[in-house]
Amino acid sequence: MTLLATLDPADADLTACLGRVMAAVLKPGDTVALQGPVGAGKTHFARAFIRARQGDLAEDVPSPTFTLVQTYVDPLGTEIWHADLYRLTHPDELAELGLDDAMRDSIVLIEWPDHGGPLPDPLTIALDPHADFPELRRITLSGSEARWGFATRLPAIARLIHRAGWVEARLIPLAGDASSRRYFRLLDGDRSAVLMDAAPGTTDGYVAMTQWLRHRDFHAPEILAADQHEGLLLLEDLGDDLVARVLAETPALAPRIYDRMTDLLVDLHRHAPPDFVLRLDGPELARQVTLFADHYPAAVGAPGLGAGIAPAIEALHAELCEGIAPVLGLRDFHAENLIWRGDAPLGVLDFQDAVAVHPAYDLVSGLQDARRDVAPEIEAAQIARYVAATGLDDPRFRAAYALLGAQRNLRIIGIFTRLAQRDGKRRYLAFMPRVWAAIQRDLAHPALAPLAQAMQGIPEPSAEVIEGILA
Repeated sequence: MTLLATLDPADADLTACLGRVMAAVLKPGDTVALQGPVGAGKTHFARAFIRARQGDLAEDVPSPTFTLVQTYVDPLGTEIWHADLYRLTHPDELAELGLDDAMRDSIVLIEWPDHGGPLPDPLTIALDPHADFPELRRITLSGSEARWGFATRLPAIARLIHRAGWVEARLIPLAGDASSRRYFRLLDGDRSAVLMDAAPGTTDGYVAMTQWLRHRDFHAPEILAADQHEGLLLLEDLGDDLVARVLAETPALAPRIYDRMTDLLVDLHRHAPPDFVLRLDGPELARQVTLFADHYPAAVGAPGLGAGIAPAIEALHAELCEGIAPVLGLRDFHAENLIWRGDAPLGVLDFQDAVAVHPAYDLVSGLQDARRDVAPEIEAAQIARYVAATGLDDPRFRAAYALLGAQRNLRIIGIFTRLAQRDGKRRYLAFMPRVWAAIQRDLAHPALAPLAQAMQGIPEPSAEVIEGILA
């Protein structure tokens, strides 16, 4: 058993806060061993955990000292067993209580676990009185790293939430993205916030870009609290009206929504990009597109093909894009990362990888969306709208748009392949045919003939080819 994390000192509120954080991440089959003397806060922790799992349906959670076991059900149908083994006379009684079976398919919280004998790979939470302050306690988390390594993050999350004044909040997991970041919604009465859980030390770019955007009246989420060393940010909750969701529910709004997206870019591009962002120039675009040649051809039975793609992109960028001042590119500017707020400005999410890049880059990102079809007439109208608003040379802009579209979409194909083969994230492969179709449209531009030649012989991601990637 390995010491995973420590929370010291912890008052009653912070102890309960840790219980609520843990309730958001544990799953059926997880067992928690709660150790500590009488009055250390074991039942207090368990009560916070169970009530957080139950949400609006929360019940009273009495101590199971006399009943030995109490069971609860959360809204998703998960059974939660709360046991107190202090009065257990023999470990064999575990089976009589049903705990052996429960530990296979329920979440089990056990106080005084040592009275029941060895448990199967539990997360052990020890609550011990603080040496100097009796009202405080020292909490340690221990367990096997292979199973419980994720728990090392939980005390830091609890500390941030406690410090920010959200001690009563429940945490609800939100859908993640292609990165390693996790998101949780915090609910506390009629207020809500979003917690970003990123790798330690990786939020500086997000914080800097948030400040830059908000200073210029773009609606990035306000940062409510932060622990940048741990990679934790508590953010304003902009709601659930992702542009992607609004487009799916109200397709007739598409022309208006895409007008607003283009106008946001026009406004954004009136500001010189900050000097702390990466310059996404020809050499860097070429370097990044090697993700395609490094992963996709070999995965589809064509190893070695595509070596000429990166040099072609670098040469074409010098020909088609040089001479145009770079603008700020949010890089993942698309319907999944924008919030529809009616007549209010669009909310902007996921911009920590912002770059200085040719003006066409984010327009491509929004209009050649890997996750959804954008009507050809809308794409054409938005290109024309952007050119008219900025006064850029129309033919030259369209050639650059095609080049950046091809580069971006080839890189996406490479990323999707790597995510499937290295990380087991296979759901992105379903987007490949749409991305490939966009590449073919981009390559049809006469200026991209050298890139089209470099693509010769590489198979398209047909159903059979995608099945091969999965194999």
